[in-house]
Amino acid sequence: MTAWGQRLDNPVSERLRDPSTTGYLAIGLGAFAAFLAIPPIEARSPTWPIAVGILAIALGIWTATRGRRRLGYGAVVGGLLGIGLGILATKSGTGNLETVFDATLIAQTFGFATPLVFGAVAGMFAERSGVINIGLEGMMLMGAYFGLYGSDKGGTWIVGVLVGMASGGLLALVYAYFAIHLRADQIVGGTAVNFLAFGITGYFFQETYNGQVTGDISLLPNVHIAGLGHFLEGSIGNLSILTWGSFALVIVAYVVLFKTPVGLRLRACGEHPRAADTVGINVFFVRYCCVVLSGLLVAIGGVYLTLGPEGNGTFIPGITSGRGFIALAAMIFGNWRPAGAFAAALLFGFSSALALKLQVYSGQAATLFQVLPYVLTLIAVAGVIGRTVPPAAEGKPYAKQ
Repeated sequence: MTAWGQRLDNPVSERLRDPSTTGYLAIGLGAFAAFLAIPPIEARSPTWPIAVGILAIALGIWTATRGRRRLGYGAVVGGLLGIGLGILATKSGTGNLETVFDATLIAQTFGFATPLVFGAVAGMFAERSGVINIGLEGMMLMGAYFGLYGSDKGGTWIVGVLVGMASGGLLALVYAYFAIHLRADQIVGGTAVNFLAFGITGYFFQETYNGQVTGDISLLPNVHIAGLGHFLEGSIGNLSILTWGSFALVIVAYVVLFKTPVGLRLRACGEHPRAADTVGINVFFVRYCCVVLSGLLVAIGGVYLTLGPEGNGTFIPGITSGRGFIALAAMIFGNWRPAGAFAAALLFGFSSALALKLQVYSGQAATLFQVLPYVLTLIAVAGVIGRTVPPAAEGKPYAKQ
């Protein structure tokens, strides 16, 4: 081996030559090509997105020829999209770009992502223990209504959060009894829970408020951070307390699931419950705790919908609008890991926020852009970017022998 070859033969260069590394790098470059012409970079020449996109395509081809065909071809498609979107951005007026891509876009992205983060992490705890929680939508809806009710009657948003969590946890306990103790079909049971929550919240909303909330409701406070500069203050300087709570939840969930004995036992119940039972782990108790915990967490996301900036103290039947199911998609997109689920939730939030901003160009284009996260989810589940692998015992009721 030559001296130059010996220099390249080290762990760092080996990692850089790994097809997975080059594939994901190519995807990142494709996304970068699409954003070159927008603030704060504002490279107005089409040459730059074309050059970066071609580099992404080259890396994608190299990845595909090294055995990672799905990832490589996905990177090639990403490079082509980056070139196309980058060129379109250069044709847009600078004023419109500055209107769309400003600090408020980041703040709105975090805002739209907040309930999804709580829902995705909630579903992760349940499914890591072996229970599919399709009822996240209903539990989030319970948190949304009873959080508002608790804040109204208790006079403070703290009571609202606690009451909302209690309602979601109670509904989760009902679902856990059917799914774990009675070993009912978890998909059917979760669907029934969603309908039950819709009926309960609709009935009490009509009985208590006659279909319209009136009066002053204690709302979730924002965390004000001064001295960050104009852009940072506009983006993260005035976020809801639950938005910051969602950031902390991702970190705590990772530590609990992957760095503690509790997380090891939890994951063992979702991967091989028989083996976990053999070494003395109470599989039923762990699954009950995880499902109830998922109900508590996703209900906080529901509280955000009514007491946060988006709801502003209002409630309408079905206010969740499928966010529980979107949270499940984010969880799958993130491969049942907190950081991946958080990134997927941000993608959904960014799409929703950008769709609002794109109305400056066209209302139809803004509506169409909202389907992008769902398309990306289908691509991820199909294994184009990487095969998602659920826990081995997910959805399988356990019977003690």
